[in-house]
Amino acid sequence: MDLIHPQLAAFAAVVEEGSFDAAARRLSVTPSAVSQRIKALEDRLGHVLVVRQAPCRPTRAGEKLLRRVRPMQTLEAEALADFLPEQSEAAPMGAITVAVNDDSLETWFVAALARLHREYGYLFDVRMDDESHTLDLLRDGSVLGAVTAEAKPLQGCNVQPLGAMRYRPIASPEFAKRHFVRGLDAAALARAPMIVFNRKDELQWRFVHRITRARLAPPVHYLPTATGFVEAASRGLGWCLAPESLIAPALQKKAVVILDPRRSIEVPLYWQYSAVRSLTLQRISQVLRDVAASALDAT
Repeated sequence: MDLIHPQLAAFAAVVEEGSFDAAARRLSVTPSAVSQRIKALEDRLGHVLVVRQAPCRPTRAGEKLLRRVRPMQTLEAEALADFLPEQSEAAPMGAITVAVNDDSLETWFVAALARLHREYGYLFDVRMDDESHTLDLLRDGSVLGAVTAEAKPLQGCNVQPLGAMRYRPIASPEFAKRHFVRGLDAAALARAPMIVFNRKDELQWRFVHRITRARLAPPVHYLPTATGFVEAASRGLGWCLAPESLIAPALQKKAVVILDPRRSIEVPLYWQYSAVRSLTLQRISQVLRDVAASALDAT
């Protein structure tokens, strides 16, 4: 039994699965039926909702609709659990889509997901992006909630502070002796190779600008892995900023050193999620706050 209109269910399935064939398998119907339902929905609303290419993605109008459909799917699952518990057990809630930054995913976030799965049986579809960009996934309807660096809530969303992640500048002992014998000054930072997560990552640049107040152009490695940052630094690839919790083992082994113990940068993190009266979202929010409280600095 489905409470959400089949046309909306087909639309959400195509966007989530990325193709009409995959959506048809999920809904146990033919691809032709999925196509007909989405075409009928587009005709009703007067907008094209899906870009029909591999992978399928929502149009601007589709994103707007998806922001409404995501909370509806959660409320549908909760309603079925209340009124038809036997059906809910046979067909549990689908994966809950959430967005998170890589550093949180590599440190504290998985512990929160594990607790939520253990206590409530929730499944998750996790999307990863920079903490400054995860909110875009919430804005376009791709996810139901996001760990973000943005404190101002999106329209129709709630926001809760989680704490701050502290980053330290690190490098291998040999790299530090070769490039930073006089410390973290503008001349050294302009020459020393720097490791950056990707082209969205502004953390290292913000740190450099805070110290030098200058526009520098150092050599850059792009390395899209949080745990790989520490290994790359330990192997002399360059210097980088890394979360305190990730660098602790390497510090103990003296594989890396902190380039300046007096300098760090804190990134406040927030949990933003759809502002609907949902028990599921209340539980997720509470567990995220609990786990983050033991892993992040208080703000």
